[in-house]
Parts: sequence; C-alpha cells; structure tokens
Amino acid sequence: MYLTIATTHVPATDLGYLLHKRPGKLHSISLSFGQAHVFYPEASESRCAAALLIEVDPVELVRKPGGPSGEGGLLDQYVNDRPYAASSFTSVALARAFSTALGGRSKDRQQLAESEIPLEVQIPAVPCRGGEVFLRRLFEPLGYQIAAARLALDEKFPEWGESRYWSITLTANKKLQDVLQHLYLLLPVLDDDKHYWVGKDEVEKLLRSGSGWLSAHPEREEITRRYLKHQRHLMREALARLTEEDGDPDEAAAAQAAEEGVLEERISLNQQRMGSVLAALRRSGAKRVLDLGCGEGRLLALVLADSSFTDIAGMDVSPRILEKAAERLRLDSLPPRKRERIKLLQGSLMYRDARLAGYDAAAVVEVVEHLDPPRLAAFERVLFEHARPTTVVMTTPNREYNAKFETLPAGMFRHKDHRFEWTRVQFQDWANRVASQHSYAVSFLPVGEEDAALGAPTQMAIFRRGDA
Repeated sequence: MYLTIATTHVPATDLGYLLHKRPGKLHSISLSFGQAHVFYPEASESRCAAALLIEVDPVELVRKPGGPSGEGGLLDQYVNDRPYAASSFTSVALARAFSTALGGRSKDRQQLAESEIPLEVQIPAVPCRGGEVFLRRLFEPLGYQIAAARLALDEKFPEWGESRYWSITLTANKKLQDVLQHLYLLLPVLDDDKHYWVGKDEVEKLLRSGSGWLSAHPEREEITRRYLKHQRHLMREALARLTEEDGDPDEAAAAQAAEEGVLEERISLNQQRMGSVLAALRRSGAKRVLDLGCGEGRLLALVLADSSFTDIAGMDVSPRILEKAAERLRLDSLPPRKRERIKLLQGSLMYRDARLAGYDAAAVVEVVEHLDPPRLAAFERVLFEHARPTTVVMTTPNREYNAKFETLPAGMFRHKDHRFEWTRVQFQDWANRVASQHSYAVSFLPVGEEDAALGAPTQMAIFRRGDA
C-alpha cells in the first residue's frame, strides 16, 4: 500500500522537518503486520513529496492468533486486498511513522507545524463503501478539493466492470497535523472495517483524532458508526460525548433509532432468505445436506433443528468463522445423537474436495457475489462437475432492487466485499448456462417483498440434476 504527501510551500524540503524524516534517507519501521518505509521521490525547493510504502503479509496475518477478523467474504482470509489498498493498516502505519507530526510538534519548525501550508495527498487505491458521493461527503466539509477516479476490476477485461476502489487526490491549505489526523480517522471509515478488535479505547481514539472538527461534521454519525465497527453501545457513548460539544443531545438518539430500523430490515430479509432456502431443501427430499460458505452457521442451525436431515456438513474457508459457527450451534453441549448428524469442514470452493461428494443437496447462500469473476469457473466445476449434489439451492442479491435502498448510492454494491451483483437477467443467464453445461434443470424464485418493476431483493435458483 502506498500514499504520498506533498507540499509546494517554499522551501518545500521543510516537509522533512515536519515529518521528522530526512529527505536524503530511507526510513524503515517495523510493524506487527509487516514493515513501513518512508522515502522522498521528489525533494526540491519548490516541491517536496514524502511517500509511505506499507508492506503487509496477508498469509502471516492469518497465521497469527486473533487476526484478521475473518468477517466479510469467502476469500477474506488468504486472498485479500490488505497489501494494496488503504485501510486501518494504513492508519496504524501513519501513526507509527509520523507520530510527532500527528501530535503537532516539530523540534526545528514548530511555527511551521502550527501554520497552514499547501498540501496534497495522493492514494492510488482506496476501498470506499459509498463511492465518490461518500468520499466527497467526508472530505469536502473539511475543506479539501477532491479528484477521484474509480478503478476497473481489470483493465484488460473491461466487461467485468468497475471495482469498489478509487484513486484519490486531496488538496488543501491546512496544518500537516490536521491532514494526518483526518487520514488516520477516515481511512478505516471509507473501508468500513478494521483489522483489530474494537473496544472502549477506540472511542478515545475517535474523540482525540476528531477533536475540533468531528462534532460539527455533517457525517459524524456515519463516521462514528463505521469507525467503531457498528457496535451500538460504543456508538451511543461516542455520540453522546460528541453532542456535548455542540449542544444537540437529540441527534445521537435519532441516529440510533435510524440504525436499529436498518438492522431490523436486514434481519427480516435474512429470515425470509433462510426460510426460503430451508423450504427448498425440504421440498427436494434431501437427507444429506451441505452448506457451502456456511459462515457463522445461521442456516446450519435451522437444518440441524429439522430431524428429517440426517447428515449435515458446513464448509467455510475461515477457521475462525467455523469456530464461531461451532459456538452458535453449541456443538460441545449437543446430545450425542444430534452431534453425530453435523460436522464442520474447513476448505475452499476453488479446489476439488472429495469430502463434498455424495450429498443430496447443497446450499450456497449469498456466496457467489464474494468471488472474483475469474474464479467463478473454478467454483462451477467444484460444485456442479465434481461434488454434483442432486439439488443445489443458491441465493444472491438482485442488483436491480438496490434502487429501493435510499442510503445506497447509485451503482454501489450492498456489501463492501461483493465483487459483483447480478441483475435478474444476468443471474438467469449464468444459471441456465451452468445448468445446461452440467446436465441440471434450473428454476427461479424471488425472496422478499417484490417490486413490480425491480423484482425481489434476493433471487434464488434451484438446480436439479437431470439424472435424479
């Protein structure tokens, strides 16, 4: 991951005094997740740019106890964007590399540290849940001019569409301390994720980095929500303390009420989705059922409660997520006969796995949209050619229905980890092709409240093997 901070203040090389890093030297900092390097690709009297290069080892992160969080998607563990995109790792590196500047101190240029100077920040890859609209809503109220370009998934294959990543340039006349504090706090907000556990100390970090500007920011509720990873008890505390600064005690309560409404809406749709999948599995007559990408075991709990299913397996790529599934299912305390009916498997849907063979039915619930498009072909072969269950029940979001979500900007996906979202026609074209290629018949059902023009929020396909 890479970013630059540049100035045209004269002499521009004073930036080295502000950052406490000499332009003529490479500075390396050891981090728990890798290394950070500070160097100067440009250093003249008229313009000086400092670069922060962060090396993240995603495999080592997974091997370490407690990391990463494992939340998000099927490939969120070993295959992820952390080495390349700005995130909470960047915030940690900024704090370590430029701690003195973050504190507003400079041994040799204190007056300059307290002065506003022309600054430019360039970040080549920023994940942004909310797109350019949200980018501008975050930075423009703080006085930045923004140039943003959305990145393609792959420039060689434009038909794959655009990614959730943006290349951005921020320019403003500001104190360097202010710019660093804004980046430190807002980069994880753009990503809507953090690589570490969020507790009460994060409230203090939020208030400290947001001192003097966050309480008046028009997006303070959303900033607080994302920075604290949507933990409502922490949000209530932070918002209450922020509203003390501007004398408006009702806004925090309104934000909490709105959040609960969104949460209830999601829970309701999720219940309908799980109920529809369970009903389809029952109609299939299956006894042996496989849940691929089982996550924390929500569907597995429903299947296990139905005694008609005699052999149940859940597979996920993340060992940590499987531990959470075991806790949800209370595997350690199940009666022996019930415990014998279920097992959890760690594995990837990208590779042929003999353990997947022989099942009557497989459920693939909100999984395919987390796969990079080039990996779909491998997934198809693993499931429909090698595992070949008699029935496959698959759900995925209906992209057309996104227009009904008022808080979701046009063109954005519902989840930050979605690699794509299909329209009804796109899903049906894909499913019909797969069914024809692998000798299945396929039918489609809507899940959730249908809109006459846009369809239902979730679309479901039921594949039935032709020789069954």
